[in-house]
Amino acid sequence: MAKIKLTKNEQKAQKDALKMYQRYLPTLTLKKQQLQSEIRTIDAKAKEVRRARQHLEEEFKVWIGVFGEEDAFKSDMVTVRNIRKGTGNIAGVTIPIYEGADFSRGDYDLYETPLWIDLAADRMEKALSLDLEASVLDEQVRLLSQELRTTSQRVNLFEKVKIPEAKANIKKISVYLGDQQVSEVVRSKISKKKIDQRNQAALLARKMKEGALV
Repeated sequence: MAKIKLTKNEQKAQKDALKMYQRYLPTLTLKKQQLQSEIRTIDAKAKEVRRARQHLEEEFKVWIGVFGEEDAFKSDMVTVRNIRKGTGNIAGVTIPIYEGADFSRGDYDLYETPLWIDLAADRMEKALSLDLEASVLDEQVRLLSQELRTTSQRVNLFEKVKIPEAKANIKKISVYLGDQQVSEVVRSKISKKKIDQRNQAALLARKMKEGALV
């Protein structure tokens, strides 16, 4: 704990700081809860997208196997040309939003390749799109998790350090100022008593002098 000045000005500064911490703590706590909820929701959605991707891949394998021409379709027949992303905002955090993708298809001879190749390419595009969507959702989770760590640290700082520290400082200053006030009252009484004693002594001396003259 840093050394503080035991003054009324410092006492006021500590009280103002305590009010600020207590005012912002509920907002930070609410933000922390919101981030945790959003992360759980997005993570669940990413898992759902990946399950859909896995299901599509399994169907794809079975479907191609039915034609008995597994080697006819090459993965490079479909490539990602452009990924479209927007932006969103959750609890003050800017996150990417997956809006789709544009694909390119490799050149292949329509006469030499089976008729189902175009359908296979469509399914491949859908699979790639799901992969891209899951990747963007992962990025959302990463960004929100990063903000959650920062927010959690601030909540802990306020709850466990700043607020207890400010309260302790206020108490310390109050005790000191109270002791100073008591000491001042005692010194004032002692000083008044000495003055009264001197006045009484002077009065007694004057009366004795007046008595001697009579």
